[in-house]
This record gives sequence, C-alpha cells and structure tokens, in this order.
Amino acid sequence: LIQVQSVNWNYQIILDYKSFMFSFLVLYIGSMVMLFSDYYMESETNSKRFITLILMFIFSMILLIFSGNMISILLGWDGLGLISFMLVIYYQNKIALKGGLLTIYSNRLGDSFIIISIGLIYIDSNFNFSIFLFEKLNNLNFMFIILAGMTKSAQLPFSAWLPSAMAAPTPVSSLVHSSTLVTAGVYLISRFPLTIINSNLSLYLFYISMLTMFLSSLSACKEYDMKKVVALSTLSQISVMMMSLSLGLIELMMFHLFIHAMFKAMMFLCVGTLMHGSYSGQDTRFKGNLNNISPFVSMFMMLSVLSLTGMIFLSGFYSKDLILELFFMKKINYLFMMLLIINTMLTCFYSFNLMKNL
Repeated sequence: LIQVQSVNWNYQIILDYKSFMFSFLVLYIGSMVMLFSDYYMESETNSKRFITLILMFIFSMILLIFSGNMISILLGWDGLGLISFMLVIYYQNKIALKGGLLTIYSNRLGDSFIIISIGLIYIDSNFNFSIFLFEKLNNLNFMFIILAGMTKSAQLPFSAWLPSAMAAPTPVSSLVHSSTLVTAGVYLISRFPLTIINSNLSLYLFYISMLTMFLSSLSACKEYDMKKVVALSTLSQISVMMMSLSLGLIELMMFHLFIHAMFKAMMFLCVGTLMHGSYSGQDTRFKGNLNNISPFVSMFMMLSVLSLTGMIFLSGFYSKDLILELFFMKKINYLFMMLLIINTMLTCFYSFNLMKNL
C-alpha cells in the first residue's frame, strides 16, 4: 500500500471467527446505543456532534478488529484513545475535564508501549499477525504488547481512568464498557496465541489480573454511585478475561467477552434510562423506587444483574462456570483459588446491593 525507500507497508485485513464475531458484536451494540442516544440526548444542543463522535468511535474499533498487522492496528488504537477523550469531556465541566485528561494520559502511555513494540517486532520479523500463529515473540516484545493491552483494559496500575471516564454520557459508557475501548487490550493480546501459551510473562499477567479483579470488586462494594458500581464490575470482568487469557484459555475468553458485552450494554442502558427519568441522579441512597417508575426497565435490569452474578441458565452462567471449572482443573496455588471464590461472592454482593438500592 505504501512504499518508503526499502520499507513496504501492506494493509492486510484479517478475516477469521474472532474478527467476524467481534465486529458483529460491536455493530449490533453500537446500533442499539445509537437508538438509545436519540432518546437520551434529545434535549442536548450538540447532539449531532455526539452522534458523529459515536460513529467515529465505532469505525475506529472496526478498523482495529480487521487490521492484519501492527501498523494498521495503531490507527484504530489511536482513534479509540482520541475519540474517547472527546466523548468524556462532552459535558465541558471540571469533572468531565479531569476524567478526560486522565483517560487520554493513560491511553497515550499505552500508545507509547505499542509504538515501541512495533519497532521491536519489525527488527525481528514483520508486522503481520499471521506470522505469530506459528512464531513466538521474544519476551521483550511481548512485554510491551502486554503493557499496551493493560493500559487499554485498565489493569493495575493503569485502572484509575476507567471510573473517571464515567463523566461521559451514559450511551458512551455503554459502548466503552461493553465491546469497544476496554476490550481492545484483551483483543490485541489474544492475537499472539503461541506467545501467550509459551511465555513466562503470562504468569505476571495472571498475578496482575487477579489483583485487579479482587480490588475492583472490593471497591464496588463500598460505592454508592450506580454508574461507578457498574464501571467497577466491568473492571472485574475484564480482569476475568485477562486471567483466562494468561492461562491460555483464548476461546473461553472470547466467549465470556461476547456474553459480558451483551448484558453489560443492557445494564448501562437501564441505568441511563433510570438517570434520565430521575433528572440525572446517580446516588443509589436516594433511589429505591425503580419498580414504581418503570417495571419494564426494572425487569431488564434484574436480568442483567443476575447474568453478571452467573445465575444458573442465564448467559453469564455458562461462561463464568466454564472459567471456574477450568481454573480449578489447573495446578494453581490454593490462595488464588480462594481469591477467585471470594471475588465471585463479592460480585454477587455488590450486584444484589445495587439492585436492592434501586
């Protein structure tokens, strides 16, 4: 596509089950968010600008999904970071600006990691993902890929931006927390399957994801802002995906990602409807009448909360139960087994606490 002296940059499109299913998920949830935005943003003066930014955000994610090499994935990666900043500061107040700056700084740090990894990968081989189905990255290259994925997926110590990004309008939160920004890091790391299975760095990714999962669930138990509770639950579930990825359970991670995206998008849309009906109130201590305001929304909110907890015969049960079973089948320290069980209990606690207060 582009030739600069002796360097040829060919734009390749990767077409496999991951890219097709992930793109369908993004487009489906994006279309639902667009429909919800017409209702949620109807009184805003800059609603056309908002819709344009949402479309650009979805396009950046699609570009990232179908990119077959590291150069083209950087375009979608950067697009997600820049447009997320513009969406977070949409309301143009101090809280939104603070959250937007924290988001852009964290994403810029991740961009620097991915640029370094691109340079190191080009020295060793070439940019195309097809090579890494049969070749293993060296540890230095893979370390920068993991760091880039951790910044996008808000793993410790880069997790502060995710609750701060709640300053964005609720349709943005629904899109960001279900199938776009926070899943981009997990998706990037999953493109190196042979390296994940054979690298020692996967062990450190496992430790970090377990710690992030536990601390985010613990924080959600003491949070009263309902959007932040849902945001912290996203952080916990993204950590479950990272943990599955570090154990080499790539297909199971994608399965949980798809299921989580569906019920988390529905949960955010229900929260947005409740906030819109109560004049943007987010404190759960002043709620308690959701059944009276909208029993229809209450029913869907209950379904999404039960799916988050892994209630039997709901979608979340099938992915979380498989992850727990395969986790216990691995030869893993009993401390981490106890940590995962405690995290599952904490998830049930803050989920039912949220529903009780609503």
